[in-house]
Amino acid sequence: MRPEVARAHRVVVKIGSSSLTRPDGHLDEVRLTGLAADLARLHHSGKRVVLVTSGAIAAGLRPLGLSRRPRDLETQQAAAAVGQGLLIRNYSDAFAEHGVTIAQLLLTVEDVLSPKTYRNALNTVSRLFRLGVIPVVNENDTTATHEISFGDNDRLAALIAHLVRADVLLLFSDVEGLHTTHPDTPGATMLTRVEDIAGLDVDTSRVGSKVGTGGMRTKLQAAEIATSAGISVVLAHADRLPEALAGEEVGTLFTPSGKRRPRRLLWLAHAAKPRGRVHVDAGAVRALTEGSASLLPVGVTRVEGAFGEGDPIGVVGPDGVMVARGFAGHGSHELLEALASGDSDDALGMHGPVVHRDLLILL
Repeated sequence: MRPEVARAHRVVVKIGSSSLTRPDGHLDEVRLTGLAADLARLHHSGKRVVLVTSGAIAAGLRPLGLSRRPRDLETQQAAAAVGQGLLIRNYSDAFAEHGVTIAQLLLTVEDVLSPKTYRNALNTVSRLFRLGVIPVVNENDTTATHEISFGDNDRLAALIAHLVRADVLLLFSDVEGLHTTHPDTPGATMLTRVEDIAGLDVDTSRVGSKVGTGGMRTKLQAAEIATSAGISVVLAHADRLPEALAGEEVGTLFTPSGKRRPRRLLWLAHAAKPRGRVHVDAGAVRALTEGSASLLPVGVTRVEGAFGEGDPIGVVGPDGVMVARGFAGHGSHELLEALASGDSDDALGMHGPVVHRDLLILL
């Protein structure tokens, strides 16, 4: 058994399009009904559950007379617009059979890039938990562009797991787990436990099914995001969902590689788009990476972009590699003026560091 999964109080479950559709590409209502029954049982046991689901585009294929996922963005968005209502109606009916109310949250990865919308999403989910409602999150395919093209629903699920402070993230797909290469390749071996994602030697070059967008690469990215914040991740076949939820050893378990950190730092590390960059010298890089120092003005050599105090910025070393992200202690105009004066440390030193250590995260 996997006690970290069995004991989890807050659980985020993500299911992909390939697991919610039949071979003909139409929505698999039997699979959806079974998923609702399993999650309702988990909910009634006292756990807080969030479902991150794909399937809007797949649900719209049949009404539009399409046999497979369209390739062009406009038709994908049209299929999502038709299918989203059908998808949530099926979920609502299926959960209602077990006395559970659900709520629909349509998000894109862009929605968790903004501090304001990130906070709004957190407040909504928190209130839904208190009301005894299961949030059902789906990417907003009708307006998303990058998300549709690159299958970011896996990454969205990991960010949602951060948002709700989940104990475990379960990624259900059409594969049994992480293999050393594609499962169809002779000699492919499934890994049951992964403790170091960065050190993996696996082939993730092949993408997913014709109805989904994500492949193993996006699932590994999601697992890396979640485990870096102390969240256990299980990747398993959707057919093994009940066993995985119960903590049985099915699929691949990714163990946490980091400790829980404040939400704003998780957002900074994995979701925030830096408004600008500060380039620093080698001494500043050593102070940040080898010690526990804040970034002081004296280490800054160049400023890129326009940003204000409190905006997310990148910290770039002399080799051009971003070594950290942080919230700016000074606006870019102040830094530029200080650099132009020839003594940035003297000009800004009395007003705090460029990035305070407590507002900085190493990459």
